[in-house]
Amino acid sequence: MDPATSDADLLLAWQAGNEVAGEALVERYFDRLYRFFHTKLDAEADELVQATFLACLGAKDRFRRESSFRTFLFGIARNQLYAALRGRAKAARLDFAVSSIAELVSTPRTRLARHQDYERLVAAMRQLPLEQQTLLELHYWDELGMAELAAVFETSEVNIRSRLHRARKALRELLETSGERGEAAALDAMDQWARSLSGVRPR
Repeated sequence: MDPATSDADLLLAWQAGNEVAGEALVERYFDRLYRFFHTKLDAEADELVQATFLACLGAKDRFRRESSFRTFLFGIARNQLYAALRGRAKAARLDFAVSSIAELVSTPRTRLARHQDYERLVAAMRQLPLEQQTLLELHYWDELGMAELAAVFETSEVNIRSRLHRARKALRELLETSGERGEAAALDAMDQWARSLSGVRPR
């Protein structure tokens, strides 16, 4: 498969039965999706990655190239994550703008990181409301722009900018509270710090 083939063309070929195209698409995005789920439901990351790709494969009518494939894929991943959390929660309804992974998932944090900086950052981010954690990760680690984030979260770009500002502020306060003042100060250069950890994928 030509590496220059677009994501959208690979998806269409996969949906038409071309398994090589499907393998190429999975290879391109597996690491990103794995990290997306690992920082929230680490024990279920592999399963959720597979579920996301299967949902993507079946969504023939939903992807019309009106947005990027990356936006489309992470929108599905977000829905898979929320469905998994609702399936394990005792409460009938969850508010992901308020509830954090630390509140929703009581299993011990294992294999969270090989890198100490990554571990501190992820541990702090897991204390944030899930929507804030997801927003920060997609913006800094997966480099989704404002328009793409607005599509994933089904809101306006203005709203996304406001949410991102609040999420950064909340993360800074968490790091300061936990005594990580060096990392909190580094949030003034969040792009460099957070993105420098984007390649860490503990297994």
